[in-house]
Amino acid sequence: MQLYVVIVAGGSGKRMGAEVPKQFLELAGRPVLMHTIERFKSFNESIEIITVLPENQLRHWVELQAKYKFSVPQTLVKGGSARFYSVRNGLQFVNETGLVAIHDGVRPFVTIETIKKCFDTAEKLGNAIPAITVAESLRMVTDDGSHPINRLQVRQIQTPQVFNASLLKKAYRQDYKCEFTDDATVLENIGEKINLVEGNRENIKITNPEDLVISKALLPLFS
Repeated sequence: MQLYVVIVAGGSGKRMGAEVPKQFLELAGRPVLMHTIERFKSFNESIEIITVLPENQLRHWVELQAKYKFSVPQTLVKGGSARFYSVRNGLQFVNETGLVAIHDGVRPFVTIETIKKCFDTAEKLGNAIPAITVAESLRMVTDDGSHPINRLQVRQIQTPQVFNASLLKKAYRQDYKCEFTDDATVLENIGEKINLVEGNRENIKITNPEDLVISKALLPLFS
């Protein structure tokens, strides 16, 4: 069965406070996105990589690959106005008989174990979503104030989210809704049950300046 990963990298860098989009920020001398792509090549050399970027960043990414002598084969795809449309564009290059992972371009610390667990579970059950338990106390804010939430009943969702390709392509034929916060919610909207698997805590999404500091500390563990 052919394996695919659609890597969505549409960040602007605003929350990072940088002029450079966060997927292009340097981590150990190379753009974050290169580290992310290499995680999947380390998992499976034959996996087909589809990289989705905003149209105005495509040429720059090609230039960066030449500059850093980055030669991992990939299909480059123009992103859409929202993540939903970017994923939909990437799925056009996925065969319906395969398994497809959707992954954030700024999550370079997903472990091979997590990737494998997601693909294995999706092959058996149709989908697999990595999640971790929440360590902090939680409260729900309401119009009347706030109230505690049992953190044992809450999970923090990560990527890669892996799916039977034909199912996910079917789900992405529906119209966009603001409730679609990730790919699992898109699939769930057509009546499919979502299967959670254990993720890894290092699999952070690099979004804020402090995430880059944490990333530099994590990098030796993934070298």
